[in-house]
Amino acid sequence: MNSERIESIDVFRGLAIAGMVIANFIAGVDRVPAWLKHAPDAGFTVVDLVAPMFIFAIGLTYAPSARRRLAESGAWKMTLHFLKRFFAILGIGALLSAGEIALGVDGQTVNWGVLQAIGVAGLVTLIFIRAKTFVRLAVGLLLLGVYQFLLQRFWLADVLAAPHGGFFGTISWSAMLILATAFADLFHQTSHRVRNLLLAGTASLLIAFLLTQWFPVSKNRVSAPYVLLSLGLSAMVFTACHLLVDRIKLSLRLLTLWGRNPLVLYVLHMLLLGFVVLPGLPALYSQASSWLVFLEGGVLVSILTLAAWILNKRKLFVSL
Repeated sequence: MNSERIESIDVFRGLAIAGMVIANFIAGVDRVPAWLKHAPDAGFTVVDLVAPMFIFAIGLTYAPSARRRLAESGAWKMTLHFLKRFFAILGIGALLSAGEIALGVDGQTVNWGVLQAIGVAGLVTLIFIRAKTFVRLAVGLLLLGVYQFLLQRFWLADVLAAPHGGFFGTISWSAMLILATAFADLFHQTSHRVRNLLLAGTASLLIAFLLTQWFPVSKNRVSAPYVLLSLGLSAMVFTACHLLVDRIKLSLRLLTLWGRNPLVLYVLHMLLLGFVVLPGLPALYSQASSWLVFLEGGVLVSILTLAAWILNKRKLFVSL
């Protein structure tokens, strides 16, 4: 394991990917209550937080990794590394979405998924990653404001028609990642890391609440209140993870294992879901009985945990 790894970040990242796996698995199960699925438009459920947690986890390591690579190998090689990483994520996402379209999964017709949103957001953030914290904070808020204006005036129908806001929604996801890197600086570069991160998270929640007077919280729209609410909550959840691991010394080995190879586990879980979704048998998935849902979910988590354990044992890590 890299000696520079911070275990609380691995734990938080593992929690994020576990949340995404569970959310994707139960999304098509009829017996699962609505509050455990994405809000149809305006609104916010616990599941609406998992993708932003994924983004926040990337933000926690983006700038420190960029600074380390800049010092070790220079600006060009650092830039090339992140270009390769995020174009790869974008490409993997495109392949997965193309497969879903070809196989007719959920009647999907738009080739855009969460990995595409992350890939483009990572590329946009790369432009500003060497800037100072306050500059990235200002850029993120400006992008978010511009996006919300264009969403209300011109883009609403197109954004709602595409998963994760489609290409237009990527502007808002990019703003989220840029802001997440600024939040991360408060954790990495200050002596009062917990206090400052909690203050930033609280400020984000308060601004989100104020904005709801004019705009709805909506993952489907990737609205400004949704982004700021998600950032604030992600900061709080990560702080809790850090306190549990760093201060209380609680061992969360399972989440640590998952957090070390999130991209591999995400792709693998999408492939495994095909075994219950693609046959198109309601009794096997959408209308499955509770015991079968728990059994299938348990098998899915067990296979992913075994894969995470094997990769960790062989010291193979695929970063996001």
